[in-house]
Amino acid sequence: MNRVITALVVLPFLIASILIGWLWWFFVALAGAAMALALWEFYVLSQRPTVKPDAAAGYLASVVLFVIALQNDLTLNLLLTQIVFIALTIGCLIAAMLRAANYDKMIASTGATILGVLYVAFLGSYLVALRTNFRQTLSAHLLSFFFMVLMGSDVGAYYIGRLLGKHKLAPKISPGKTWEGVAGGVAAALVMAVAAHYWFFHELPLKWALPLAVLMTVLGILGDLTESALKRGAGTKDAAKLLPGHGGILDRLDSLLFNAPLIYYFARFYFSS
Repeated sequence: MNRVITALVVLPFLIASILIGWLWWFFVALAGAAMALALWEFYVLSQRPTVKPDAAAGYLASVVLFVIALQNDLTLNLLLTQIVFIALTIGCLIAAMLRAANYDKMIASTGATILGVLYVAFLGSYLVALRTNFRQTLSAHLLSFFFMVLMGSDVGAYYIGRLLGKHKLAPKISPGKTWEGVAGGVAAALVMAVAAHYWFFHELPLKWALPLAVLMTVLGILGDLTESALKRGAGTKDAAKLLPGHGGILDRLDSLLFNAPLIYYFARFYFSS
């Protein structure tokens, strides 16, 4: 029940920020807040006696990446992103070197700092780019398709897995996930893709929409398992307790993060050709 209530509270704001053109800034604000919390959760998960991520450097780099994502120039964006990661890598190593008592933490701490930015902010910035780098109608269609497919897949996998699940998918990582749940997730994603095509996304033919939905589901499952492995390594069930019934922000973003670059570059190449 908590899962449903949380979704009912959040979804209207998300839908409005996607469909109403001048609310693009609100979508960016929602994405920025979600990524900031998810990055905090990641750094909390990664902390060990010998691992101390440089959160300040991570947040600074993340803000710059989000600003870059607002620009509709793919070549310039890629160049600026490279510069951000060069500066982040060198800056983190120098900062770790200057902390004279922490030489044994340099590799792990610097790696955790950079991985957090790559995993959360860099991948997440593609959602911002998807909202701001395309004309309003296409952006709304792409994001609506994106969330319909992934949310449908998540719901299908969850309920079919609970109802029919018998064969474990990855018991050492996530004991609750089953192959039956995977099948339910794929089936639900395909239904959502067909519904999106006939409802509002006629310019995306089914010959592309259906394979894209399957690939998104597979990536979403892999993203979910990856985050579960991170939590298992940290010895916790949820990344945080921020969302009743859902765990932390990172628990809700795991499948979205892996899929954001996929839908962005698909749109770039398909709708620009």
